[in-house]
Amino acid sequence: MKSYLRPHLARLALIWLAAIAGIATSISIPLVGREIIDGPVTQRDLDALLPLGLLALGLGVAEAMLTLLRRWTQITPVLGLETAIRDDLYRHLQHLPMSFHDEWQSGQLLSRATTDLSAIRRFFGFGLLFLVMNIVQLITVTVVLLQMYWPLGLVVAASAVPIVIISLRFERRYIRISRQVQDQQGDLATFVEESAIGIRTVRSFGRRHHVYDTFDESVLKVHGTSMAKVRLASRFFTFLEVIPNITLALVLLLGALAVGAGGLTQGTLVAFTMLMLSLVWPIASLGHILAMGQEAMTAADRVMEVLDTESAIVDGAEAIDRPRGHLRFEGVEFRFAGGEEPVLRDVWLEVSPGETVAVVGATGSGKTTLTSLVPRLLDVTAGRVTIDGRDVRDMPLNELRSVVATAFEEPTLFSMSVRENLLLGRRDATEEEVRDALEVAQAGFAYDLPWGLDTRIGEQGMSLSGGQRQRLALARAVLSRPRILVLDDTMSALDVETEALVEEALKRVLQDATGVVVAHRASTVLLADKVALLRDGTITHIGRHTDLLAEVPEYRELLAQDADLDPEGALR
Repeated sequence: MKSYLRPHLARLALIWLAAIAGIATSISIPLVGREIIDGPVTQRDLDALLPLGLLALGLGVAEAMLTLLRRWTQITPVLGLETAIRDDLYRHLQHLPMSFHDEWQSGQLLSRATTDLSAIRRFFGFGLLFLVMNIVQLITVTVVLLQMYWPLGLVVAASAVPIVIISLRFERRYIRISRQVQDQQGDLATFVEESAIGIRTVRSFGRRHHVYDTFDESVLKVHGTSMAKVRLASRFFTFLEVIPNITLALVLLLGALAVGAGGLTQGTLVAFTMLMLSLVWPIASLGHILAMGQEAMTAADRVMEVLDTESAIVDGAEAIDRPRGHLRFEGVEFRFAGGEEPVLRDVWLEVSPGETVAVVGATGSGKTTLTSLVPRLLDVTAGRVTIDGRDVRDMPLNELRSVVATAFEEPTLFSMSVRENLLLGRRDATEEEVRDALEVAQAGFAYDLPWGLDTRIGEQGMSLSGGQRQRLALARAVLSRPRILVLDDTMSALDVETEALVEEALKRVLQDATGVVVAHRASTVLLADKVALLRDGTITHIGRHTDLLAEVPEYRELLAQDADLDPEGALR
């Protein structure tokens, strides 16, 4: 934030200068009014009335111009500050590990990047400035009132005591309930997002009414907490409205008695009353400003929860000049934070450049975790993963992830065009390279979409079938031309004919890259030069497919349900 505000120091100084000058001008107008009443009006000196009247008019115009200058000047830094914080938040989210994103609800992150930052912007753009201005105005006017007529000044000063006491109590309670509302809104945003993404599932099971009831329950919960927040604020705001009015009534009563006794001039009483009236709005608005401040503080706490989270996956500094893709797992262990048992333990595996290994294992054996260690979506807790002899933790993340490309079983496509989704893998790819990648993935259907590769495919690519999404994700990985290609069961949604065509094309791609393929089908295993059998988090056997099929009963049982596998162990 400091780095952002530094270029705007001159503009910020102008804002505060205009604000202070505006306060001084507003205080000067009643004092000029006192001089007019006690001077030309009382003495019926019309010649002296004109210059004082023009002075009062000039001060009014100056106050209006200063207000305009202040509001015009503060637009750029305030909106820019919100943008800068949002950029920092999004950039930080990109650096946080997958374990963070697995634990946090997307709606909670969304509410922090939108609602919370808007609350911070509103306070910085309006609340903070007026909070300081109102305090300065209250103190300055009270000092002026004490100098004008100290008995009435004491009445005004005494009225601040209950306001301060009630404000402190309000602040503590409002912080708690504001945080509660904002957290509930984040939960509601998560539910809405999940319902929208999973609308097909909801409708296919006929659970529309159930989902609505759950949504309605969450909305009523937010409504109830918000109403409690409004009731708390309304009681406080009402109190702030009452105190200035009671104080004003006392000032008028006591002031009239003082004028009648000759202790106070009419002009002084009028000026005193005008100055007292100038305090009504700062006091009445104090509740709104304090409420805004508490919401901004709560929002800042929620945003800082994310920004203060440090990523355990830090950038390395040792680049590889010409990576060959020699991949090794050396005594690798991985366990999730707080987990008692490791997901992976004592994993040893070597894949030479141009060689492909198929990782086979039962569900839950750790295959996806193993593949996530290569691009450092997760980091090992013991041992190391190396590329060309260099620990992946020592490599810059950008370089590592240009060397390694991953295609997942559940592909993620963004609400953009097909072309833009493909170019996420490599921004400088030519049209010919894009066409070749689509051909390898058997994703030529993209050219038949209404606008070809420029067709927007909707959020999560839900306008496409599961197989089409997998093929586009595979094309994206191939297009990046990686030295190491990780395929995490990327053909599970393909029909047999399409799978055969994709596998045939992938054989050519894998000749020039190191391949790690998570496989569940015997046909996919044939892509590999060797097979690694993963059991209970460790690799128990490594060998050729035919050898393992003949010698390892467990391996044979894993593939026994494949329709392409005959009893003799050969593939049709």
